[in-house]
Amino acid sequence: MRKEYVIKTTWNSLPVSHPPLKVTFSPGEGGLNLLVSGPFFNDPPAPPGPPGTFPGLWNYEVFESFFLDSTTANYLEIELCPHGQYLLLLLSGEGHAFKEGLPIYFGAEWSENPEGDRWEGQALIPWTYFPPNVNKMNSYAIHGSGEARTYEALYPIPQADLVPGQKPNFHLLKYFQDFTLQSIMGKDWVQPESDLWKGKR
Repeated sequence: MRKEYVIKTTWNSLPVSHPPLKVTFSPGEGGLNLLVSGPFFNDPPAPPGPPGTFPGLWNYEVFESFFLDSTTANYLEIELCPHGQYLLLLLSGEGHAFKEGLPIYFGAEWSENPEGDRWEGQALIPWTYFPPNVNKMNSYAIHGSGEARTYEALYPIPQADLVPGQKPNFHLLKYFQDFTLQSIMGKDWVQPESDLWKGKR
């Protein structure tokens, strides 16, 4: 089953000021397919490296998806850049990464458009990278430089929860919302076991 999500809001619950980015999750060979499509800002410019895994990718134009087991606070962070770079992190506890740089298949391309340039990327994420018992998810998009840096969220922080001076933080797990891999694969599907998450409870 395919499921499409549209990022319509900034991290603090304001409407985005451009056509929204979309992500579609679907079954893949040995993993989850992610298809991302949205406006291409080319701001900041491309990371200084070839396509492939790239540390610190969150400092560039990037799409991100997080898949969480809320009973353990174990989660997978996926970052995809329109220039072809990507970054995967395994985390246990809010913001505490214990592994990064895992390889995936990822391809991206962008195109000029009279109504605004666009990009599309497709990634295949192996099942073994996901923590057991995924039950929450959130997705984000980032672009812009300096004061124009823009952070967008599928499930943003409600404005009633904001405090003066608060900054974007994509690792606030309590704002993630319900999601299971079985919603894509079928209710009887069983996630393959993974050595990557052993000892993380």
